[in-house]
Amino acid sequence: MATIKDVAKEAGVSVATVSRVINKSPKASQASIDSVTKAMSKLGYRPNAAARALVSQSTNTMGVLVGDVSDPFFGTMIKSVDCVAHKNGKHLLIGNGYHSAEDERRALELLINSRCDAMVIHAKALSDEELIGYANEVKGMVLINRHIPQLAGRCVSLDNEKGALIATEYLMRNGHKKIAHIASSHDIEDTHQRLQGYHAALNAHGIELPKSYIEYGEPNSDGGEVAMTHLLTKSLDFTGVFAYNDYMAAGALAVLEENGIRVPEDIALVGFDDGLIARFVHPGLTTIRYPIEMMAERAAKLALALAHDEKIEEETAIFSPTLVRRYSV
Repeated sequence: MATIKDVAKEAGVSVATVSRVINKSPKASQASIDSVTKAMSKLGYRPNAAARALVSQSTNTMGVLVGDVSDPFFGTMIKSVDCVAHKNGKHLLIGNGYHSAEDERRALELLINSRCDAMVIHAKALSDEELIGYANEVKGMVLINRHIPQLAGRCVSLDNEKGALIATEYLMRNGHKKIAHIASSHDIEDTHQRLQGYHAALNAHGIELPKSYIEYGEPNSDGGEVAMTHLLTKSLDFTGVFAYNDYMAAGALAVLEENGIRVPEDIALVGFDDGLIARFVHPGLTTIRYPIEMMAERAAKLALALAHDEKIEEETAIFSPTLVRRYSV
């Protein structure tokens, strides 16, 4: 493999001159640029990205931390960030946190050590204090789907409690009082906030339901199946269900169908996220829209602006969820 010394020898210039050409220094003459470029091409030399980063303090790379890249929700988020990155000549480096403090910390350290220009971070397990510490270290770091008061200007989040309240109240407006909730088993703020919204709606209408009306499961279709099976096993007389997300709702829907329970005639069902699956299950799923594309785009632009010390225009950092009506209620 050719080295920078080989390129210098081939081009008939010094190593320092080759370095200036590689790092696009204004001190490099056109003659030097031509001869070095020709030598690099002939020898098949590829500049070391890490070495260039040490000189320029930039890798033209944006970092993204997600819960699990295989989750369609995070796929949508990454796509939006990548669109912004592409328009700005950046590439993405992606890490998975799996809602584990250790994994989130490891991924964050990798992104920082890789000298990412800007970072969009979805972290649920790390403490506020630890994330504040990372933010102080990396000026281009923005948090998505999380709000930390001390970093309010660098957070892009959703009002999860409001979304859950809208979902539960919509079921009430359609005549349902005994409403079950299929919640995520992950101990993260989204879980707690959506539970709070569910309870707030019930309390506002003077409805008290036992804890047995809440079932937990992994936030995927399998978890939704398990949670709905448990609800049915308890012989509760619920007529409506609010699910933590659309995939849990889809799993619940499958169990209801298997047991001859019609949706929405016998039990009404509302999901959360408005993911692709909500449009293709039968009946179409009424859900709460999570504007993750808009939020991710906003977070990516903010991260780049902070990284480049650009003036930032004040924009909405806490997004509002909206109801999407289909046919499951």
